[in-house]
Amino acid sequence: MSDFKPGLEGVVAVETEIMEPDREGGALRYRGVDVEPLVGRVPYENVWGLLVDDDIDSKMPDPEAYEPPALTGNAPADLQTETARLSGRWRMGKLNEISDEQAREDLGRLSAQMMSIVARSARVADGLGDPVPDEVVAQGETAADEFLLRWRGEADPRHAKAIDTYWICTAEHGLNASTFTARVVASTGADCAAALSAAVGALSGPLHGGAPAYVIPMLEEVQALGDPERWVGEALAAGKRIMGFGHRVYRAEDPRSRILKRTAKELESPYVDVAEALEEVALKALRERHPERVLATNVEYYSAIVLDVARISPALAPAMFACSRVAGWSAHILEQKRTGRLFRPSARYVGPANRTLSPVA
Repeated sequence: MSDFKPGLEGVVAVETEIMEPDREGGALRYRGVDVEPLVGRVPYENVWGLLVDDDIDSKMPDPEAYEPPALTGNAPADLQTETARLSGRWRMGKLNEISDEQAREDLGRLSAQMMSIVARSARVADGLGDPVPDEVVAQGETAADEFLLRWRGEADPRHAKAIDTYWICTAEHGLNASTFTARVVASTGADCAAALSAAVGALSGPLHGGAPAYVIPMLEEVQALGDPERWVGEALAAGKRIMGFGHRVYRAEDPRSRILKRTAKELESPYVDVAEALEEVALKALRERHPERVLATNVEYYSAIVLDVARISPALAPAMFACSRVAGWSAHILEQKRTGRLFRPSARYVGPANRTLSPVA
């Protein structure tokens, strides 16, 4: 048996044609296409087509008419529950019993509906009343427009740009926890709704995709104090983590952070100045404290600022991440289906040796 790697760190579990990070050069490519030039030129739904179909002219479909029966306003929980419910509602076939073409159709239907579920749940949370009529939602030109129309009944162009950019930047990023979960479930032959619902469940934990929720409160603390150097010094002395720095993949700048920072400036976020000031101080302090590690700004730092432009609350951030990641999850589920291989890793037993229980008195 090979050496044990906690968390499967560095273990190659799959071969993929979907995404390639340039770890040393700070670039990200979807099926060989650099992400940076895509932002602002093609909408998220076409990036979904690139990842799932390897075709930038393909796109995620519009959601079907469907009213989720029991939304609570807790978007991450609603998304997981309602996605699982669609398995029975739409009578989805098992992955090992349907064609690749049918699986692709199922994933398209589900991806679109998952975005609709999040928008509807956010509307419930905001107490905005009855659902927005479909004919109003259909006026949106992009998936981001339709998301905002379904949620708020209007689509501010600045908000749509913020959401579309965020979704494109976070649509796919390799074998992270939620994507691995989706592939593991898909490897059993479960249906697409089960695999996607499981991925949402894995995403609900704060250690994967939850960091943006902590960035804005951190920036507000720094802004109130008015002294980034003091804040960083006190945070590090207290053993606190400065959110938004360091990445387990990149050894250079996270390219997504670069794109989102530019977008935050273009959209004139009120947090840009304090974010840049804190970033400069934090990077210097982290380099001095950990010269052996590269701790550059990661995607979550400026994601939080861009999402704030669109008035996305921290509680909604994980569900917004799930909306973006339906593209990557769908691509990986299809790729896993084609391998036809069940995941079955080994475990090393480290418990007690052979023994006899003491007689019960």
